[in-house]
Amino acid sequence: MRRRDFTIGLLLATAVGTVQAEAPQKHHRIAVIAAGPVDRIHDPGVRPFQAFFEELRRLGDVEGQNLTVDGYSGGGHPEAYADVAREVVSRNPDVIVASTDPIARAVHAAAGTTPIVWIGGDPIQAGFARSFARPGGNITGVTTYAGAEIWGKRLQMLKEAVPAASKAAYLTTRLSQAPEGQQLLEAGRQLQMSVIELPLDEATATAIERAFSEIVQQQSDAIIVNSIGILLPHRQLIVELAAKSRLPAIYPWRDYVEAGGLMAYASDDRELWRRMAEDVHEILNGAKPGDIPIYQPAKFELVINLDDAKPLGLTFPPALLATGDEVIE
Repeated sequence: MRRRDFTIGLLLATAVGTVQAEAPQKHHRIAVIAAGPVDRIHDPGVRPFQAFFEELRRLGDVEGQNLTVDGYSGGGHPEAYADVAREVVSRNPDVIVASTDPIARAVHAAAGTTPIVWIGGDPIQAGFARSFARPGGNITGVTTYAGAEIWGKRLQMLKEAVPAASKAAYLTTRLSQAPEGQQLLEAGRQLQMSVIELPLDEATATAIERAFSEIVQQQSDAIIVNSIGILLPHRQLIVELAAKSRLPAIYPWRDYVEAGGLMAYASDDRELWRRMAEDVHEILNGAKPGDIPIYQPAKFELVINLDDAKPLGLTFPPALLATGDEVIE
């Protein structure tokens, strides 16, 4: 080869390499539908979403660079979820992230083949998946459902914290799964506690306030709160009403303790949302949701808030404090 031809060939190869190196990355767009206010999605103080975006960035999906994130709110009103779902689907995102079963159900009905990454209860009972290992269809994600037995464990911890308690109110919704209430009734019999189930027709501030009035009238000694996501946006109100009623409570999420609640026995929400970010990343890179196993949490943490115990005149037994993964003083 003559020197001139070699030089031209080298320049062409370099130019092609430069063009390839400068080729823009494929840009993706995801939609995130939160159960609470939409501004929580990008709030750095909200642990689950913070973990979600941190994991996406670690995997190379960076908002503002190769990723656009559109936030939506379920607003805590299930009757509006279908409209929100249709709006989101009409914008053709690459992946829809759905928080809670009611939101996921609405999105699932509207989405067609759009991939969905969801967090919620039992996916098989909800009709989202054929199995945990191989969901099939267009939905995968994370279940917080650890079996109905965990509710008996929570009630037992509440009894250990308040040995004199003989009646506990179970704040739940009509959308929640029946096995949880049944497990609490059975656990209550073993612990010599009666459990009064109070299912809300809707998760609104007014309905929650009415429920607490009934809890007080029934002279309950303590409260256990359901894990359904549509109650979570009202956690501050629930915690304040529990404190006002001078009722010890155990919660299913750490968020309630951070809002001033007494204690929570829950899976690590940061881990769950990191797993969801991994699912989103896999789907954006060509994986099918139906082939991605649904993640089940294996570790649960007990968080105790001693600051909330003081106004209640409550002293935690040393044995229960010793089992706490985190004690807030």
